[in-house]
This record gives sequence, structure tokens and C-alpha cells, in this order.
Amino acid sequence: MSKKILVMCTGNSCRSIIGEALINAKLDGVEAYSCGVAPSGKVNPHAKEVLEINGMWNDKYFSKHLDEVIDIDFDLVVTVCSHADETCPSFPKAVKVIHVGFEDPDGKEFDAFIDTYKEIEEVLLGEVKKALN
Repeated sequence: MSKKILVMCTGNSCRSIIGEALINAKLDGVEAYSCGVAPSGKVNPHAKEVLEINGMWNDKYFSKHLDEVIDIDFDLVVTVCSHADETCPSFPKAVKVIHVGFEDPDGKEFDAFIDTYKEIEEVLLGEVKKALN
């Protein structure tokens, strides 16, 4: 049975989508979702491009509000920006919440998205593994 993880940020257009894709691609026995506390309604084109380049893009990834996933029984919630960390809501079932923050690449050049992808891969995956043990 797979563990369910929610990656949450403010806009759900860059960092949380990249985190969701990396967890789904690289961690066995884990199913990741993402959402935003104030979703932008779109995936940043640079975030999509960096996932396509790395063979991880899936059309199931889209910007969505927490309300769309709140009823899923998550084993772990990870906030990846300070705003989401500060405003992280209560969940119907008690769930472990950790914060692993990353700088927002939105509005920056494509290279910033490559750097963010690498940082999320290097830091987030290890923190998720630790939190699930």
C-alpha cells in the first residue's frame, strides 16, 4: 500500500508541482499530490519544461486548491514555501506536517527553474524519506 504525500505551496505552479513529480518518479511506494493555498490556476511554463526535459511531465499535474485534495488520507504534508507553512490548515485526519522551503523561481529565467529542480531533488526527497520512517 502506497503512502500518500501532499506537497503544498502558495500558487501551486512551480515548486509544489516539481516536488510532486519528483516524488512520484523517484520514491517507490509513495504517491504524491500537490496543491496551493492560493493557486495560480496554471503550471508555470518553465516548471513544465524542466519536468519535460527530465522525462517527468504528466498531464495530470495542474494547479489546484487544497479543497480539491483535502479529503485524501495523507500520510505526510510538506510545505515548500513559508506562506504555505504559516497558513497550513487543519486536515480531517491528524497528519504529520513538515516544512522544507525553497526559493520561488517564478518570474526568473529558465536557469532558475533548473536550479530549483536540482535543489528540490537533492533536499526534498531525503526529507520525505526521513519523515516517512
